[in-house]
Amino acid sequence: MNADIVESFSQMVREKGVDKDVLAGIIEEIFGMLVRKKYGEDAKYDVVVNMDRGDIEIFLEREIVEEVENPNTQISLEDINNRGNEDELDVGDDFVEKLELETFGRRLITLAKQGLNQKIREIEKDIVYNEYNELLNEIVVGDIYQIRKSDILVNHNRNELILPRSEQIPYERYKKGETIRAIVKEVRKSTSGPVIVISRADNNFLRRLFEIEIPEIYDGIIDIKAIAREPGERAKVAVESQDNRIDAVGACVGMKGVRIHAIVRELSNENIDVVNYSEDPVVYLQRSLAPAKLKKIEVNTAAKKAVVTADSDQVSLLVGRNGVNIRLAMKLTGYEIEILREEKPFEEYEEDIELIDLKEELGAEIYELLINNRYDTALEVLTAGPEKLKEIEGLDEAKINEILEIIKSQFEEEEE
Repeated sequence: MNADIVESFSQMVREKGVDKDVLAGIIEEIFGMLVRKKYGEDAKYDVVVNMDRGDIEIFLEREIVEEVENPNTQISLEDINNRGNEDELDVGDDFVEKLELETFGRRLITLAKQGLNQKIREIEKDIVYNEYNELLNEIVVGDIYQIRKSDILVNHNRNELILPRSEQIPYERYKKGETIRAIVKEVRKSTSGPVIVISRADNNFLRRLFEIEIPEIYDGIIDIKAIAREPGERAKVAVESQDNRIDAVGACVGMKGVRIHAIVRELSNENIDVVNYSEDPVVYLQRSLAPAKLKKIEVNTAAKKAVVTADSDQVSLLVGRNGVNIRLAMKLTGYEIEILREEKPFEEYEEDIELIDLKEELGAEIYELLINNRYDTALEVLTAGPEKLKEIEGLDEAKINEILEIIKSQFEEEEE
């Protein structure tokens, strides 16, 4: 059994890289417990473990006495002589005896085995915890082996990783057996072993993908200054070049967009805007709110607030679908942004819209009213304005404002 125990621990040294002195200490502790169980807590003993030779030796030290009062710490001279001991020992000397494992009995040996197995499991848990703790915010590649309602279980080097729903890219479809990439977001200890949480929705996953696909970022020539992301929909990344000869945005996008497209594909076609970082908050805000064209930006750096003025036809671009563009710009810059809409002069619209084309939006009744009052195009209605439109019987102020808003929104869609 001695050799088997040492061999199993030596295997852990080879495969897991555990310090063999640590393992030897564990064996000494377990067998020390064995001695104390049999000979009492006050027993004097020594456990010698030789990991290289595959050997465990247990020695018990007792005082030689005439009459034994405590057999755990004392032994009689007569007993020693009966054993045929060849050493010249006398009362008062210490007698060191080598204990064979079999003398402890089956129950204590079973207890020792259980203790060793528990220690091995604890060591293995610590090894896994330390391994993934060192991989925090790094990308790992694993295979999906179970898809559950609230999370996905991924196999990585025979270890279980958890991809919770909150860390998944929304609407992304996962299949059992397919390979998946994610970053290690959190590692925590639990009674059943380490819990390793991975993420595809975290900003750091996008950062690591940029480092993989763009050598200039990996080499430190280009810095990622900030990331704002709504996973699966859109992201904005602010970059800055440390070399004036290298265009940071161009390097990130790559020839014909090949570099950025590789990242977009990995993120299930998440749109990624790469912008040049600037220390000037006005310039930085302007770049962050692209592709909208702004007329004016007023910045309060102390309060981290900005007021942005834009033509009405640019507001929808500025805000983005469901407000995603302005939300990302605020996350990227750290500024709270307020939008002021400035109406665009009607004469600046490049094309007019026939009123017949807006019949569905306006409704048949309103359309007939406008046509009967000689309004044939959208620009004619806008140019007339609220005062002229009030002359039409059946139109009140609320209805007129609704008509103008419908027509203006159509022009904004045309501009987009």
